[in-house]
Amino acid sequence: MAYEMIAALMFSTMLLMMITGQRVFGVIGFVAVVAALTLWGTGAQTMGFSASMKLMKWYPMLTLPMFVFMGYVMSETRLAEDLYKMFHVWFGPIPGGLAIGTILLMVLISAMNGLSVAGMAIGSTIALPELLRRRYDKLMVTGVIQAGSSLGILIPPSVVLVLYAMIARAPVSELWLAGIIPGLMMAAMFIAYIWIRCWFQPHLGPALDEDERAQITMAEKLRLLRAGLLPLVIFAAMMIPFIKGWTSLVESSVIGVAATVVAAVVKRRFTAEVFEVATRSTLAISCMFMWIILAALSFGAVFDGLGAVKAIEGLFVDQLHMGPWTILILMQLSFLVMGMFLDDTAMLVIVAPLYVPLVGALGFDLIWYGVLYTITCQIAYLTPPFGYNLFLMRAFAPPEISMGDIYRSVVPFVVLMVITLITVMVFPGVALWLPDTIYGN
Repeated sequence: MAYEMIAALMFSTMLLMMITGQRVFGVIGFVAVVAALTLWGTGAQTMGFSASMKLMKWYPMLTLPMFVFMGYVMSETRLAEDLYKMFHVWFGPIPGGLAIGTILLMVLISAMNGLSVAGMAIGSTIALPELLRRRYDKLMVTGVIQAGSSLGILIPPSVVLVLYAMIARAPVSELWLAGIIPGLMMAAMFIAYIWIRCWFQPHLGPALDEDERAQITMAEKLRLLRAGLLPLVIFAAMMIPFIKGWTSLVESSVIGVAATVVAAVVKRRFTAEVFEVATRSTLAISCMFMWIILAALSFGAVFDGLGAVKAIEGLFVDQLHMGPWTILILMQLSFLVMGMFLDDTAMLVIVAPLYVPLVGALGFDLIWYGVLYTITCQIAYLTPPFGYNLFLMRAFAPPEISMGDIYRSVVPFVVLMVITLITVMVFPGVALWLPDTIYGN
């Protein structure tokens, strides 16, 4: 069978099965196994087993349950709520200050969990009611929470970057470092937009009243500052030894979990119920990601081994005569389209066997492309009609916030994300400077 026919057959079969509503890992794995058994020949029956062994031997995968567990402990013990109270007091006097504090809260939650849904859940339960009670504009509020929660898949420890690293066979540590500056740059752009907009239109984000500010003593401010800085101490205890080279990635994740549990115990919030909820949730999410990675590894091995990737490369470069940058831009546009219907994990698993080898063949850096992919996923999360975060927001929002409000609220933040994406594409050093500096590449 021709390489082109193999590529078309495997990809179209996978998409058709996805339409039936089957689970992503089941569809990907099924297509991989059937293609291997029918087209590979000798040794086909061992390919799935080889992929599972590769997954089980991948040492950095141990970080996944650690960071997820840490995030759930933070959420269930209300340590994140203390952080938001600190932002409420210190940023409240500024126009739009509570919205700015919400973005900062999302940045710190992202730095401890790595999942967009965790930031959305915390922001919707803690920040959303308070912002609406303070008469913040509902479009501003919903846009801030949706955009801020999307930072969780870019700022380390991003679980999405762990998944990309496994499929692209790229080092997780370099990918995480590459995501720091673009993630913080995007958060800074969000904050600048909120501050400028609320400065000229104070009714969108009114500052705290003079009477309420007068009731908050300096002693209360300092107490909240100490409580709110605790998550920062946990993050520093986890990341500084890793950046300095004193600990490995897995060891740093264990430090983060231990520090979070100790903080919860000291505050007398670490109960048996908290432990059970965090453990069950961590197990469910970790197993889901492992099944998806296993299916993706099997599919990628078969797809690449049968020569389908070379057929795709030949189509774009030799037959259509497209340049590397044209192909790269088309890839990003395809992610945006798929993001209207799929989440980030499904998108990566579906197209990674095509895109990742092709990116390497075109001469692009896989670490840099991982950041581009993740930013594009963030944009897709907020893109109507079926953006992932849009429907999460609908689930958490009160009835007075309509779906139309949710759609309109994300427009300015999507524009800022696109600006970030273009900046990283034009200036790769924005993403690559930190990993190059740390590792001396």
